[in-house]
Amino acid sequence: MAKHVAIAGGGIIGMCAAYSCLQRGLRVTLIDRNPPARDGCSFGNAGMIVPSHFIPLAAPGMVAQGLKWMWNPESPFYVKPRISWDLLSWGWRFWRASTKRHVETSGPVLRDLHLASRTCYERMADSLPQDIELKREGLLMLCKTQQALDEEAHTAEAARKLGIPAEVLDSTATAKLDPNVRMDILGAVYFPRDCHLSPQKLMAALQSKLEAEGCRTLWNTEATGFETNGRRINAVRTTSETIEADEFVVAGGSWSSALARLLGSKIPMQAGKGYSLTLAKPRQLPRICSIFTEARVAVTPMGDTLRFGGTMEISGLSEAIDPVRVRGIAKSAPQYYPEFQIEDFADVKPWVGLRPCSPDGLPYLGRTRRYENAILATGHAMMGLSLGPISGEIVSQLAMGEQPAIDLSKLDPDRY
Repeated sequence: MAKHVAIAGGGIIGMCAAYSCLQRGLRVTLIDRNPPARDGCSFGNAGMIVPSHFIPLAAPGMVAQGLKWMWNPESPFYVKPRISWDLLSWGWRFWRASTKRHVETSGPVLRDLHLASRTCYERMADSLPQDIELKREGLLMLCKTQQALDEEAHTAEAARKLGIPAEVLDSTATAKLDPNVRMDILGAVYFPRDCHLSPQKLMAALQSKLEAEGCRTLWNTEATGFETNGRRINAVRTTSETIEADEFVVAGGSWSSALARLLGSKIPMQAGKGYSLTLAKPRQLPRICSIFTEARVAVTPMGDTLRFGGTMEISGLSEAIDPVRVRGIAKSAPQYYPEFQIEDFADVKPWVGLRPCSPDGLPYLGRTRRYENAILATGHAMMGLSLGPISGEIVSQLAMGEQPAIDLSKLDPDRY
């Protein structure tokens, strides 16, 4: 009989892991704490596939920039003050990781992961039962100031050294590239290998595919512990039943830390709250997805709609919406797209999602040391959608006893 894989977590990482395992002929049980009709972190994000994002969140200057932003309630970054040893420990590790050396050594592995995931998405787009609206149009980093454009030009140079195409454009060249929207910018950097899609349609298509392929899914069910024997796990306990399996995967996003601790793995994590606003009838509809560089707001066309997403709010596992931070996203739109107005967002219901953030900005991906049949796949932060398919493929390779082609040493779940 085929190996049985139990996966805790039905977000983009867990579903891609289930998809890849099923493609390899494995039996899969997927466990998710939410109902089938859900709206978590994997659904309302910017839908970007970003080989351009080879610099981890923990990078030189990020701590100083974060401290500066904290004094502005509408800024892209905020840490809610609270007495928490976990938060203090995470912050200390983030500061320690924010070095030039860390960026240099992380770049190649993030490049390999993103490019491999892009290839996976192209295959998935052909095999999934519904259209996921995969668009291979690239990404524009829109800059209003010379300082931002200079910094992005430096990133473009680093990208080219890693084999990632990047072009520095003035405002005229940018307008020619995407004439569908009027922009008030100094220039931009264009990453032609980046893509975008509709995350809602992707998740719906994956869910349909898993059902058709025989995946057993336990909705409204939470994994609560494990039954072990020596270095092996025999079963996972849940709020509805105990499930025996051959391999066990923790892919619970921001809720993964507690389960990982039961496996002897300490994975420091903070939930990075993000918001998005989707205009059903935008004044203009760009063809290319963009990032407002200074504002740190991502903008993605999805069908006839236009999504604006941003902020990194570290405030625990709360999904409460802060209208001040939402207003910061809305205010950025007319600064870069002058045809838009803040009032365009007046009746738009904000979406909120919690992104699982490791201190060094890299995912936890691989086997644990204590248990030989346990795999962690979490901590992808803002790169979860972009890295979902390759993370799922790596999980399935590990479950089959294969050695992944991509070096996972920097993603070791037990590195802390």
